[in-house]
Amino acid sequence: MKAYVVRQFGIDELAVTERAVPEPGPGEVLVRLRAASLNYRDLMVVSGTYNPRMKLPAVPFSDGSGEVEAVGEGVSRWKPGDRVCPIFVQRWLDGGASVEKSRTSLGAGAQWDGVLREFGTFSEQSLVRVPEHLSFEEAATLPCVGVTAWNALNVSGKLRAGESVLTMGTGGVSTFALQLAKLSGARVIATTSSDSKAERLTGLGADDVINYQSREDWDAAVLELTGKRGVDHVIEVGGSGTLNRSLNAVRHGGHVAMIGALTGPAEFNPVAVFMKSVRLKGIYVGSRQMFEDLNRAMEVGKVNPVIDRIFDFDEVKDALRYMESGSHFGKVVVRIQ
Repeated sequence: MKAYVVRQFGIDELAVTERAVPEPGPGEVLVRLRAASLNYRDLMVVSGTYNPRMKLPAVPFSDGSGEVEAVGEGVSRWKPGDRVCPIFVQRWLDGGASVEKSRTSLGAGAQWDGVLREFGTFSEQSLVRVPEHLSFEEAATLPCVGVTAWNALNVSGKLRAGESVLTMGTGGVSTFALQLAKLSGARVIATTSSDSKAERLTGLGADDVINYQSREDWDAAVLELTGKRGVDHVIEVGGSGTLNRSLNAVRHGGHVAMIGALTGPAEFNPVAVFMKSVRLKGIYVGSRQMFEDLNRAMEVGKVNPVIDRIFDFDEVKDALRYMESGSHFGKVVVRIQ
């Protein structure tokens, strides 16, 4: 089989290698991978900024989908032909997060090779079924950003119909959060950098869109739109560069789900956290149970993930550079076979 391997850091150093197709051991499943999606984390892994001491060589990318090719001894959950996704954190099946669980995340080191390959073996417990209405390409977008958005809104946020949600930008987590929030009957205010993207966000269901290029004080705009009350939930993907404005935009007693760190460093003022009794919660993807709950909701609501562009397996470097440009709307996907 073919697999992409990080031997040295850098997009240009990413190499295709030939490997033997692995054999599933007891309790394991051999998956023929069909598609993989990109996260900003994958770009950091390949470039060496995620963990400069990462054990190499390693197969990158955490998010994929495929079909069961064969099963090992004792496997009862799956049979050949089943369509599946490996979960992001391979040993986080249920319950809360832990250091031990987080160390089993795919695509960030030699011990837990990622999905940028034609075949992979996984524990039968570390797979979920692909929703019937989704293609392999659509399903490949779910393990990280889909589960993260679900965790932020429905687990950490306990989102209820009629509440308000602020999303930021047009990346994978933000577009998923918009779709899931609307599925739950929430009002969504979105920010973006262009009028053309604003139109697309409106098409996805956003109730209000703020162009932060023409309205730099977008937090003030959020307060205007909510009668000075603020939103109930903020899906915070910018990090320290946007966190102060997010805290200004959230209501007293509101919830800020801290997910990303895409913006540069800025001084953070913690006063608003306790003065407004804000619940600031860090979100690191989620468990298999959360993934299964997400899939049920997507099946009932017939939600289709937003895919910006699909690249072929031999165009992975181009896909990474496209992700690096930041011009995507939704998810970037690689078709493996």
